[in-house]
Amino acid sequence: MNKQELALQYFPDATSATAVRHLTRWIARCHPLVEALTGTGYQSRNRTFTWKQVTLIRHTLTPFRKKFFRRRT
Repeated sequence: MNKQELALQYFPDATSATAVRHLTRWIARCHPLVEALTGTGYQSRNRTFTWKQVTLIRHTLTPFRKKFFRRRT
């Protein structure tokens, strides 16, 4: 999966460039996630993720997405 596709899943209302920046920033601020991703060969400039990297990202960031992006009524 490429970074843009994953980023747009987390930030669907943003442009693709903005979504990628936000996702990259989220990853960089989560030090345990960075350590886990580094062990899989991740580098911040990579444009694609392996299935294992996507799994790590989703497992780590999805709870935060649910917490911070609740629909306001």
